[in-house]
Amino acid sequence: MSDDQVLVGQAAVDQLLEVLDLVPTGTRSFRGMSPPVGPQRVYGGQVAGQALVAAGRTVDPERVVHSLHGYFVRPGDPVEPITYEVEGIRDGRSFSVRRSVALQHDKPIFFMSASFQRPEDGLDHHAPVPPDVPGPEQVPTMSDRLARYPERLGVWGQIPRPIDVRYVGEPGWVRPGDRPADPHQRVWMRIDGKLPDDPLLHACALTYASDLTLLDSVLSVHGEVWGPGGVAGASLDHAVWFHRPFRADEWFLYDCWSPSASGARGLATGRLFTVDGRHIASVVQEGLLRRVGA
Repeated sequence: MSDDQVLVGQAAVDQLLEVLDLVPTGTRSFRGMSPPVGPQRVYGGQVAGQALVAAGRTVDPERVVHSLHGYFVRPGDPVEPITYEVEGIRDGRSFSVRRSVALQHDKPIFFMSASFQRPEDGLDHHAPVPPDVPGPEQVPTMSDRLARYPERLGVWGQIPRPIDVRYVGEPGWVRPGDRPADPHQRVWMRIDGKLPDDPLLHACALTYASDLTLLDSVLSVHGEVWGPGGVAGASLDHAVWFHRPFRADEWFLYDCWSPSASGARGLATGRLFTVDGRHIASVVQEGLLRRVGA
């Protein structure tokens, strides 16, 4: 399939907004759906983003999310609705803490704790953005890269692309042997359309995007790739810290690397920077990684 047959741009973003727009079913319970076209199991970033939507809707809108910690415990069925149950752990003078559980067939597939804070002033510093990284307009688009791998068009030609993803180095879905080892994986991203101004929605969109390429940094260290002749993987947990205000529909650099891999598990960490060098978020994830035959 060609790019003109896959949902991209604002149309794909509008579908993402529908996915994140949960239906209330009680005071602290919600129902979510998956996109009509997608992978065989629910994408981890989707369920994490929806769980954050559910938690955020039970908190004073003036309090903004500053961290979330979640565990993927079962694969999700994209055909079945997902129920989200939110527990109010605490509402203090400055912080609100929620626990959000995603269920299918009365069993949890994901659970998450999220903390929200009343805006305050305080100390301010962050590490510098990585030097000498080409900008988003200087690296190939997804379409440019896919043109070299027509066998991948069958997959990417069906799944909507609400996120504009531009790899600085080689992605993990190239053919075995085509990827040089690199200690870092750096990707420019942005939601490929316009989002409403709601800060919670931008946090949920960034959470959705943050699961897309992070685990690939473990493979990058070894020059490995996904799929036959390479590695199969699944997210085990996911944590995000939000540091500064941002818009997910503006470019951000996702600078990812892996400090350790062992026991069929790999740890990946990433920092997200705006084009002007502000550090907006940090992410850590551990994933299950197993070799697959050719």
